Amino acid sequence: MTRSRPALIVLAAVGLASAGTAVWLTLNPPRFDGPQPQPTPTDVARQQDTQVFWLVSEGDELVLVPTTVRLEGDPAQPELLIKSRLERLFAGPVNADVATSIPENTRLNRVEVKADGIHIDVSREFTRGGGSTSMQGRLGQVIFTATANDPEAPVWISVAGEPLRVLGGEGLEVTQPMTRKEFQAAFPLRRQ
Repeated sequence: MTRSRPALIVLAAVGLASAGTAVWLTLNPPRFDGPQPQPTPTDVARQQDTQVFWLVSEGDELVLVPTTVRLEGDPAQPELLIKSRLERLFAGPVNADVATSIPENTRLNRVEVKADGIHIDVSREFTRGGGSTSMQGRLGQVIFTATANDPEAPVWISVAGEPLRVLGGEGLEVTQPMTRKEFQAAFPLRRQ
């Protein structure tokens, strides 16, 4: 028993020293008096205010509502900003005042901006669940969010690499490509 007592004393001393160091660092945090790194103009330029479209229920109809968000984006690479917006959309709303009809676990597989429009490929979850109003809502959310910086752009949507022609069990016909104007002419969903 006498042999282990010195070991206990050493361990207790180490523990007290560690605790004392932690308390001292908490009360006296290290100071850096030198210049602090500032965001470069390039970093600031990569962040842009843009819009993601959610849904609100007004009576018995759904309304597309834009929400302004600040996301990473580079004007020279429009795919990155569109990708950021759609990934934010697929993550779901953080505000309880708005909703989404995008099914949970929907993933964005690919975004490309080509001469003929914005090409979006999503996972199969996009086509699951909901009635025709829900299908119209998710289609509108994707089209309006994808075209937030170019409202006239046509949007091509594919699911797991296959062009989307019919959405859902009720057979919502999807013409390709579709612009915001064409969407609003085909479906009764209003935009706020």
